[in-house]
Amino acid sequence: MYKVSLDITARDGDARTGVATTHRGSYETPCFMPVGTRGAIKYLSARDYADLGARIVLGNTYHLMLRPGADVVQRFGGLGKFAGWDGLTLTDSGGFQVFSLDPKVDDDGVTFKSTYDGSMHRFTPEIAVETQEKLGADIQMVLDVCTSLPAEPHVVRLALERTNAWAIRAKAAHHREDQSLFGIVQGGTDAAMRAESARRTAEVGFDGYAIGGLSVGETRAEMVESIAACIGEIPLDQPRYLMGVGDPASLVEAVGLGVDQFDCVMQTRLGRHGTALTSVGKVHIKNAKYADSDDPLDPACSCWVCTSHSRGYLRHLTQVGEPTAARLVSVHNVAWTISLMAKMREAIANQSFQAFRKDILDIWG
Repeated sequence: MYKVSLDITARDGDARTGVATTHRGSYETPCFMPVGTRGAIKYLSARDYADLGARIVLGNTYHLMLRPGADVVQRFGGLGKFAGWDGLTLTDSGGFQVFSLDPKVDDDGVTFKSTYDGSMHRFTPEIAVETQEKLGADIQMVLDVCTSLPAEPHVVRLALERTNAWAIRAKAAHHREDQSLFGIVQGGTDAAMRAESARRTAEVGFDGYAIGGLSVGETRAEMVESIAACIGEIPLDQPRYLMGVGDPASLVEAVGLGVDQFDCVMQTRLGRHGTALTSVGKVHIKNAKYADSDDPLDPACSCWVCTSHSRGYLRHLTQVGEPTAARLVSVHNVAWTISLMAKMREAIANQSFQAFRKDILDIWG
């Protein structure tokens, strides 16, 4: 019996919309999950998450296990209570961050150095599960091996084999009945290895399935081909999660292939540098042409930033180095992306997704 049920309410081609239900609550799909790496989305509070319509917020296992420590988060009652967030939470395994540190990898796990104090740490599939059980998110991810792209076939093959072996060990180690466990598909941009990884991961049996190892150097076309190669091997009645992808063109392409949920730090990273996502493309608010503009960031957006502040005001804040600018543009970007997903759900339900997809790609493709 799976701990996440997925009720598909409408389809338009391979795109689908529905409701995924976890032990503690549900979320509409397709959905965007903002990333709170260290227990908070940068410049946002838990109250903001709710106001913006977020249903799931991510936390990063690597960072939280180092600061403040998984035991500390556990004593507070888990990540949601620690952050004052009543919605759902998901923790990634920390694998992406670990492998960006060029760790020592063997068949049993990885040894890596802390970016905070240089101390050495050991991570295995079992430790990743135990750590995330302490963090207490509603959904946790298995530890996988992520490679940068392009990569030699033997490197991709080794990552696939270790990811599969670690998935089996993670499932055996996972014991919390109130917490779901998702497997992760690897395989680089090799269609055959992607399909194989998905098939073998599904054979292990998880509550949901993530497509990992993409948006790490490949083109969007290669990413789309890789998703298409493996998604048919993932069970239809369980959530499909594309990890680390959040640009509008990739979101609409992946939804068109049948992906249900996404996460990305791009929204707040762009916001911190004064770049807004809008219905006409990116707006770089630092541009001098906005100095006298009384237009909102996006006239088509109903978020409170757009209903309260002008481009001219926001540009002024960036020019004087006021941190409020980063917060306001970040709030807008998260709200805009969540709204984009709601529009996708509506388009699927109305059987107009392909027209919607074309409109998005005309602007963002």
